[in-house]
Amino acid sequence: MKVLKFGGSSLADAERYLRVKDICLDTHATSGAAVVLSAPKGVTNALSLLCDEASSGKDYGELFAKLNMVLFGILDDLKVTLPEFEDAALAKYIQNVLNELNQHLEGFALLRCAPESVVAKILSIGEYLSVNIFSQILTTLGTKNQIIDPAELILAEGDYLDSIADVAVSKARFSEVDSSGDVVLIMPGFVAVNAEGEKVTLGRNGSDYSAAILAACIDAECCEIWTDVDGVYNADPNQVDGAVLLDKLTYQEAMELSYFGAKVLHPKTIGPIAQHHIPCLIRNTLNPAAPGTLISNEASTKWTSVKGISHLDDMTMFNVAGPGMKGMVGMASRVFEVMSNANISISLITQSSSEYSISFCIHSKDASRAQDLLEDSFALELANNLLDPIEVRHDLAIVTLVGDGMRHSQGLAAKFFSSLAQARVNNVAIAQGSSERSISTVIESSKAKKAVKVVHQNFFSNLHAIDAFLVGCGTVGKELLDQISRQQAILLERGISLKIYGVANSRKLLLKAGGIDLSEDWSAQLNDSEQSLSVEQLQSFVMRNSLVNPVVIDCTSSSIIAELYVELMNSGFHVVTPNKKANTASYAYYQQLRETAQSTNRQFLYETTVGAGLPVIDNLQKLIYAGDELQRFEGILSGSLSFVFGKLDEGLSLSQATEIAKKNGFTEPDPRDDLSGTDVARKLLIMAREADLKLELDDIQIEPVLPSHFDSSGSIDEFMSKLPELDALYADKVNAAKEEGKVLRYVGSISKGKCVVSIQAVGEDHPLYVIKEGENALAIHSNYYQPIPYVIRGYGAGAAVTAAGVFADVLRTMPWKQDV
Repeated sequence: MKVLKFGGSSLADAERYLRVKDICLDTHATSGAAVVLSAPKGVTNALSLLCDEASSGKDYGELFAKLNMVLFGILDDLKVTLPEFEDAALAKYIQNVLNELNQHLEGFALLRCAPESVVAKILSIGEYLSVNIFSQILTTLGTKNQIIDPAELILAEGDYLDSIADVAVSKARFSEVDSSGDVVLIMPGFVAVNAEGEKVTLGRNGSDYSAAILAACIDAECCEIWTDVDGVYNADPNQVDGAVLLDKLTYQEAMELSYFGAKVLHPKTIGPIAQHHIPCLIRNTLNPAAPGTLISNEASTKWTSVKGISHLDDMTMFNVAGPGMKGMVGMASRVFEVMSNANISISLITQSSSEYSISFCIHSKDASRAQDLLEDSFALELANNLLDPIEVRHDLAIVTLVGDGMRHSQGLAAKFFSSLAQARVNNVAIAQGSSERSISTVIESSKAKKAVKVVHQNFFSNLHAIDAFLVGCGTVGKELLDQISRQQAILLERGISLKIYGVANSRKLLLKAGGIDLSEDWSAQLNDSEQSLSVEQLQSFVMRNSLVNPVVIDCTSSSIIAELYVELMNSGFHVVTPNKKANTASYAYYQQLRETAQSTNRQFLYETTVGAGLPVIDNLQKLIYAGDELQRFEGILSGSLSFVFGKLDEGLSLSQATEIAKKNGFTEPDPRDDLSGTDVARKLLIMAREADLKLELDDIQIEPVLPSHFDSSGSIDEFMSKLPELDALYADKVNAAKEEGKVLRYVGSISKGKCVVSIQAVGEDHPLYVIKEGENALAIHSNYYQPIPYVIRGYGAGAAVTAAGVFADVLRTMPWKQDV
């Protein structure tokens, strides 16, 4: 005979009963069925609320009327589906139950209290209604059935609302129950009886526990728990994308997972079936064809190491410490005796090896009572300073990694704690059982979901998350979003989930919890947004959505945004940027950025600040790390000036070349920004600082394209109209260089600790001679690269190239890339 337990589901109650009927009859035809039922959907919650409202003197009439309507509505729905369904006796039964309930509620209202002995009886009403309705359905279909009352058979002890069954005594009482399989047995879940003959309830997930008890008492061949999910997942699928369905769990693994918060199971449920070695299947009422998860002595061959991650919320940790703990026999037993006598369950215990302190976690609902009891029990020790004041930490959670195979797998603990560090989660306390079947850590409750997501990603998934926020929607920013939009699906196939969760400009901020759909008009949504950019807004969003790997991409040229980088990294964000303002601010800030990145384990990536998409900084850094030393550097660092000076070679005037470069988008909107040489100076300063030169921007010697005597004031149009005044000057320079077989190039150079930006005439033997048309080129002369320099060459202008370089930096923030 099989025990089948059915709980609430998303189906309407009448449809649920009919679905249960189909599953039950299929099982009964082959094995015989004993069915355990929960209350109709929402009924137990309604009954609990009625007790609360009545005992507090509130008007509960409306809620009572809704309950009345729900219960009789089930009968009406069943009559529609099963016209032959006899509901007269049931209607009378329901009315009697409601009349009795109303009498109790009136008593609560008069007494202004609700005795738990009566509340337990009331809370079980839904289960008794369920079994009577289901029994009538089977009777209507001609199937023999028998309702068995757990209040006559299952003995339990403990609180009225959270009792524990005595399975051994209960099993003897089941000797008269027909478990041959000829009759369908139907039992209400959640209910038992105490030694005084009073009804009690079995607490959270009590109907699952009832099914396990029934299976043990009738020696069932299997206990099936039917829910609205396909089985047990290795993490909560509502919180973790990509949670994996487990095929099998051992009893011990199931116990660990359920104890630490797996919602499909409850520790009390596992006890009776494990003790009597009864297999348990977790299956889906909405998907009966799914195989489900088998809990038995049989281990999975598919998942051989870590099985799952779970977490308990709403935990409080107590720390009992002081000189009186050291060597004092019996102190630990006194602490736990206080908890035991108060019937307070302890979820986790740690003790320092010095015996100076004992820490333990309990559910927060018991925290105030526990603190009072401990302070009363140890009042003498506290008064004489043998114990320090008892430390209480609230708002904690326990995250646990579970699996039988963990003891045979090296490095799992290190990987677990490394994952928590990646999520920027601090461990308050750590516990590992001697069985090595689980590792638990106590952390801040607000970070529990994020911690579970990161741990799951590192243990069960090849998917790497990048949770990006773009600041700056100009030419480069828009191009970057277009590139990301085109690549998102391809990246996902390669195990990279790159989502844009936020877009901001100088005035507004758009945030979307599920990520912004880049195929939609995000620009219009941004304009409609009423939020403005701040680090606090971004950090709050990340916390609310438990984002694992947040990255801020700054595509502005704003010094204000650049000044936020330290705060962003301290708040948990990686920073990726083509903005040169941060790295060319004071040397002290330059150093602070690197120290912050190191101390926070965040990435600060800025490859595109020099050479756009060329791997300039990365290669220079690798040379320095490898022990090389920069002797001399020469580079064409401006794509726009590369284009302009290349056109001078071809015979165009300075004004003509600048006009073409402006129209093609090679220059800044105001070409004076390029022709001043300041942009090249910033790039040169970054290269110098990467080579360990402690310089400021003022230390760079700049020869601008525009000579000092030239009036460059006025609007952009006015400036462009005056620019031909310099054509003759540059024609002479070009001709003078040509006579020597050379060409003019705008070069940034580093030599002997000095940085110079200047117009140079270079010959055919020079690596920069052929660089034009917007190309960048950098010649690095070092101890390793001489006499022939290390040359990096490629396009260094245009939104597409720059955006591609930023995109590459963004991909370097993937967790497995972060130690590179």
